[in-house]
Amino acid sequence: MGLGRTLGVGLIGMDGLVVDVEVDVSSGLPAFTIGGRPDPSCAQAPDRVRAAASNSGYAVPQRRVTVNLSPASVPKIGSGFDLAILVAVLIAEGDIPAGVAADVGHIGELGLDGSVRPVRGVLSMVLAAAAAGVRHVVVPVANAREARLAAGVTVHPVAEVAELVTRYRALAAGLTVSAVPEPALADEPDAPIPDLADVVGQAEARLALEIAAAGAHHMFLVGPPGAGKSMLAERLPGLLPPLDAAQALEVTAIASLSGRIGRFDGLCRRPPFVAPHHGASMAAIIGGGSGLVTPGAITQAHRGVLFLDEAPEFRSHVLQALRQPMESGTVVVARAAGRFRYPCRFQLVLAANPCPCGFGFGKGDRCQCSIVRRRSYAAKLAGPLLDRVDLQVLVPVPVRSALLGPPGESTAVVAARVRAAREVAAKRWSGSAYAVNGEVPGSVLRSRRFRLDPATTLDIDRSVDLGTLSLRGYDRCLRVAWTVADLGGRTVPTRDDVGLALSLRHQSGMAA
Repeated sequence: MGLGRTLGVGLIGMDGLVVDVEVDVSSGLPAFTIGGRPDPSCAQAPDRVRAAASNSGYAVPQRRVTVNLSPASVPKIGSGFDLAILVAVLIAEGDIPAGVAADVGHIGELGLDGSVRPVRGVLSMVLAAAAAGVRHVVVPVANAREARLAAGVTVHPVAEVAELVTRYRALAAGLTVSAVPEPALADEPDAPIPDLADVVGQAEARLALEIAAAGAHHMFLVGPPGAGKSMLAERLPGLLPPLDAAQALEVTAIASLSGRIGRFDGLCRRPPFVAPHHGASMAAIIGGGSGLVTPGAITQAHRGVLFLDEAPEFRSHVLQALRQPMESGTVVVARAAGRFRYPCRFQLVLAANPCPCGFGFGKGDRCQCSIVRRRSYAAKLAGPLLDRVDLQVLVPVPVRSALLGPPGESTAVVAARVRAAREVAAKRWSGSAYAVNGEVPGSVLRSRRFRLDPATTLDIDRSVDLGTLSLRGYDRCLRVAWTVADLGGRTVPTRDDVGLALSLRHQSGMAA
């Protein structure tokens, strides 16, 4: 009979939580119980722990084994507590010397053969452990490279339970502990960045794409099939500047939690591009799930681009659920087990046909859709959602002469202008909570320091008076105007800049 203690690490949403794992082995009928609000996968740990210990040469005692995961009031989610529970059991039985593992964090799922298997979200867990003062963390070998991205903590990879016990015994005896050999992993080559020069024609849409990249503005593309809407959207991430260290750490942690991290040797420096299918559910887009709460597409697109192709084909309630995350940059998924908060500062790009058949546009209108079908199709995007989209652009089919003309500017050329414009904006907003024009509240843009001359804002003032522009739309036109001025090298927007912002807002004809 004995008591064993060590540390485990779990997740609540994106936030890591250091958990005290306590095991008491006492006399009584054989039982293995876990307290502290384990979810179903965590509650199944006793069977995995017994089999892994037995197949590693150690036996879980046929007595009463009580496991407490503290704090007991917080839900424990996932199988990543397996390794910590087993270590605490072996400490209680004397197989691991007491004290050597008391301050060590353990993360990993157990295989029945005693292997230690990888889990999702290791980067967030290790970051939380480091923030809590834990200086040594044991992780599965497959998660070691990811875990080492966290500063201030020593990562110890482990592949087998028996190997970990041997190392703890050697450590207690004062012997040198050799490092565990890690398998050599070939880094996946970066996917090539699609080049904007591949887009034929579309001068106005290309300009809108550049403005969207420079100011982090949401965008809506409307045009018939084959006009190039998807090509334009896919080239937006290539125009965005690389992520800085803090942003890259956030994005990499989200990729780890989503199971998309793959083989890598560093932080994810590229802005992500996420394009879910139009049949995706609310949980797939916003986040959630009936059991394990996982981040949705809006969180996977954090610091990058969320592209909804064939946007009117998405369920209406899914589209409308985007409104609050677009404004706040965070999403809270409420479940009986608790509230899970995820970051979602994404750039939304919507694409749609002008009507259900796609051919109701411009010359040679071949549409046979009824008025009712057209209105129903447009109504899915009209109103509060579209009012939050800064740029609404018509994308016509290019004329034949555009195929024979010279190619447009490349991604590298446009990205350089975007980077310069962002540097100007960052300097302007330095000392505030904003870095790009698309995040600046209208109250700031209308303040005495940044208020534009009435002659400059005459067009949008008149649109508000006529009721064709909402007050939210007014502020968003100001944001776009500042971005246009930054791209043009002007310190203050002109009336032409404001007029361009207004014209790019109402082109789609689908705004409410």
